Amino acid sequence: MRSLCYVRCVWRLWGSTKATWLLKVTKLHRSVCQLQHKKVMAEEKPWALISEVGEQGYIEKVTDIMKQHFQIICYKDFLQNPVLHGPKIQAMFVWNAFPAAEPSLLSSLPSLKVVANGGVGIDHLDVPYINSLGVKVTNTPGVVSDATADIGMGLLLASARKIVEGHQIAVDPKTTHIPQCLMGVEVTGSTLGIIGMGDIGYKIAQRGKGFDMKILYHNRNRRRVEDEQAVGASFCQNMDDLLKESDFVMLVVNLTPDTTGLISHRELSLMKPTATLVNVSRGLVVDQDALVKALQCGTIRAAALDVTHPEPLPRDHPLLGLPNVLITPHVGTNTYTTTRRMVQRMVENAVAAVKGLPIPNEVKPN
Repeated sequence: MRSLCYVRCVWRLWGSTKATWLLKVTKLHRSVCQLQHKKVMAEEKPWALISEVGEQGYIEKVTDIMKQHFQIICYKDFLQNPVLHGPKIQAMFVWNAFPAAEPSLLSSLPSLKVVANGGVGIDHLDVPYINSLGVKVTNTPGVVSDATADIGMGLLLASARKIVEGHQIAVDPKTTHIPQCLMGVEVTGSTLGIIGMGDIGYKIAQRGKGFDMKILYHNRNRRRVEDEQAVGASFCQNMDDLLKESDFVMLVVNLTPDTTGLISHRELSLMKPTATLVNVSRGLVVDQDALVKALQCGTIRAAALDVTHPEPLPRDHPLLGLPNVLITPHVGTNTYTTTRRMVQRMVENAVAAVKGLPIPNEVKPN
């Protein structure tokens, strides 16, 4: 009887061990199959060329968006063997104008179907030439508007109320009392002149309305009456009228041949001596030599710039030494939320181009 019980126990134990062993083998088989499937899927993904991941390129947190649809290769790795990698690349993601879409690079990418730009401005891209190669060009309008409008108002407020100077005094180890002479200018109730009333310009007008500012704007095309009424904006057919009346002049135009040097000696001389120039468009929209002179001579009160030319400015550039200038390093879109949205839109555009589908944000030559 005892022998029979012993046999039964051994059989049960063997059955349990066998079942466990079979389960492990099954799991291992599934894992191998999944890895093989992922490998096949990865090999099927189109290749995309990017700048780099890190300080000078994409933050690590957004690369997962690209990897969902593309096998990505950084520019420095591409350069190690362009003959090998070039024919595989179907998309190029341009971030902060890099990789530069120059003929020498484009000629090494025979399978390229799209240059997907991060941001709205495409002044660094020769769209007609790229299109002549059978390659589409895309950008990311809309998603950058809120962040850029925020930095525009932030610069305006910081310059008007001397926030940076106040911070420096507050943290200076030599400070023993708070000077009462650190006077700024009133923002509430002042006149804000917006040059370039696209999506970003309109969002700046919305923010200006929140400060009870009088809104003037100059644009190639007048906006709808409903849009004007919603923010209390008045259209200036002549830009000179806006310059003469505004306490703050905000530049929000795209860089084109028509807007290059838009603000120079004559335009600055029309502004109030108490006025501030705020630029969140492109550095070349402003004649910087004229701006330096205007600031030194008191033609205008101050300037607040998120953009310059070049970027960064040479360390001995006179703009860097003027006390009435506030400069940020082109960080208008630099928030985690906006960066992620931009990359998502870039990927959506690139996927559509690679698959031959309608492209959400294709840029075409004027």
